[in-house]
Amino acid sequence: MGVLAGLTTRGRCLLAAGLAAALCALLLDERDLLRIAVFVVALPIIAAVMAANARIGLAALRHLVPERVPVGTSSEVRLEVRSSGRLPAGGLMLEDGVPYALGNKPRFVVERLPRRSAAVLRYPLQPVMRGVHQLGPLRARVTDPFGLAEFERELGGRSRLVVVPKVVALTGLPHGSGMGAGDDGAVRLRAGQGEDDAIIRQYRHGDDLRKVHWKSTARRDELMVRVEESPWHGGVSVLLDTRADAHRGNGPTSSLEWAISLAASICLHLHKHGQHVRLCTEEGVLLAGGSASAGLSDVPVLDALAALHPAHRAQLAVTGDPGAGREMIAVLGDVTPAAVAELVRFRPRGVRSLAVLLDVNGWASAREERGADPQDALRLLTSAGWGAVVARPEQGMAAVWSLLCNTVPERMSSGHVAGAGPW
Repeated sequence: MGVLAGLTTRGRCLLAAGLAAALCALLLDERDLLRIAVFVVALPIIAAVMAANARIGLAALRHLVPERVPVGTSSEVRLEVRSSGRLPAGGLMLEDGVPYALGNKPRFVVERLPRRSAAVLRYPLQPVMRGVHQLGPLRARVTDPFGLAEFERELGGRSRLVVVPKVVALTGLPHGSGMGAGDDGAVRLRAGQGEDDAIIRQYRHGDDLRKVHWKSTARRDELMVRVEESPWHGGVSVLLDTRADAHRGNGPTSSLEWAISLAASICLHLHKHGQHVRLCTEEGVLLAGGSASAGLSDVPVLDALAALHPAHRAQLAVTGDPGAGREMIAVLGDVTPAAVAELVRFRPRGVRSLAVLLDVNGWASAREERGADPQDALRLLTSAGWGAVVARPEQGMAAVWSLLCNTVPERMSSGHVAGAGPW
């Protein structure tokens, strides 16, 4: 009865016709009609048995090349389908489970499977949305040559494709960086000590002239200044505003995806320059990185951002310093002046803080509610000694980063920032 459950409408009609013909042959005592009826009844039963046996012998493997890809790049799926039994000439129909964000579900028709080798099938994927996507299962539909029976089976299980955010190449470091321009950047970056120390570096515009180190100036024949450092916690925190209500737009063109891509680019850029980077949310929840000695690498931060889901909080709830005492770069969505004031209040005085404020109205659709004017938050941050810029969708991420690097906080330009040394 389980085999007969696989009969198609055509097979059921043929079976019913054969049984009716057999009944008439018995009533009318027509032996020739009975022979035909037996054949008509046997045909769909034999077809169902063959299709069921072919289904049992099927197996498949799925390979992704590569298994991690950035948004907008392609990946290839390779399917290997094998059979340990005989496949009916009617063929095999295959359909792989593909999420909507990766494209349409591919379908294949295999007329005959090799007995001792696998049929290799390939299809491309073009992911347009960041995330951890599950492919599969592979569904196989086995039919007989006459279309009288049909059986379905799941093959191959599931596979995971990690689509990481797009990373943009950035250049330069924030104002005041000593990377590659003297001893201060390299020494401070690699030491990671919490002890007081003093560093001699080249004079930069805005430095306090009272801190000129005359001995080093005479020896190097260029103006040098002494930077007296307070205890250093080490590393840089990159804060990402993940609130759904703080962003506008939908899908890959939303302000949230833009912010995630910018945060990923900043993390990898700073890490490439030897920084110990930690990535956290607006609540201080660590996404990637850790202690200054542990740092982070490209794969964990990208994987963490690939799996990131927006937080369902209306307001920016700050209960402590999200930067954990480190220098910080914040990528913020729609924020109110009150939320900015709270963020500033919890940041330690004299620790460098930078911010990118997204003008989310540039990403909003006609139906979405408009966000607050970022200029109000910008004025609050700059008056508190932060370096801050406003980002809009028409600007490139590299251009926004360049503006941020060249921003001189008010306290820095006055020479009053304690511990605002190199990144």
